[in-house]
Amino acid sequence: MAARKRSAPKPKARREARAKLTPRGGPKKAPKKPAARHHLPHIAAELVDGNSYVRKLIREIPNFPQPGILFKDITPLLANPKAFHIVLDAIAERFMGEHIDAVVGIESRGFIFGGALAARLNASFVPVRKPGKLPYRTDKVSYSLEYGESELEMHRDSLSEGARVLVVDDLLATGGTAAAAGELVHRQGAYVAAYAFVVELRSLGGRERLVPTPVIAFLQYD
Repeated sequence: MAARKRSAPKPKARREARAKLTPRGGPKKAPKKPAARHHLPHIAAELVDGNSYVRKLIREIPNFPQPGILFKDITPLLANPKAFHIVLDAIAERFMGEHIDAVVGIESRGFIFGGALAARLNASFVPVRKPGKLPYRTDKVSYSLEYGESELEMHRDSLSEGARVLVVDDLLATGGTAAAAGELVHRQGAYVAAYAFVVELRSLGGRERLVPTPVIAFLQYD
């Protein structure tokens, strides 16, 4: 007996067969991945006039910390992530392509900017502090402020000989604090490649005290 050939299913039958295998509403599509959200983009590249943006956030406090002093308060800047990124990016960009071994941050606001810059520059961070704050053996230097005298200390094993160092603080006034930090760096046989500040008060002449070492200030006031 000859085998009977099975006839191909009719078009309607094929559609019904596919309907049984396919979930209602068509094949499920892979869920779309949510678009990446960049909460803290590279702001400095996006903002046309970052200097003016940050300057508006600096608050002036008269007669602080004593009568006759007009204090530049940077806390509103720190509270604004956009402004904080602008300052850090602008300073760090100056040293891209240069080798910085360590960033020395001066107590206390210099810690805020110094630590963040050290991370950006792939450098170590070294704190310079007031007396009695560092637990290990220290070098100490005395210096004059625009309204008094003070001292700074740094651990003796902080820097290797010949290291290239960036000294960072929030404010350059008479330059006494920065020069004292530079002296601590030199005592360990290291080299101050530059000084960097958020604000410079030009009328007080601090820059002249630090030259010929390069001095960088994001904002300048007469």
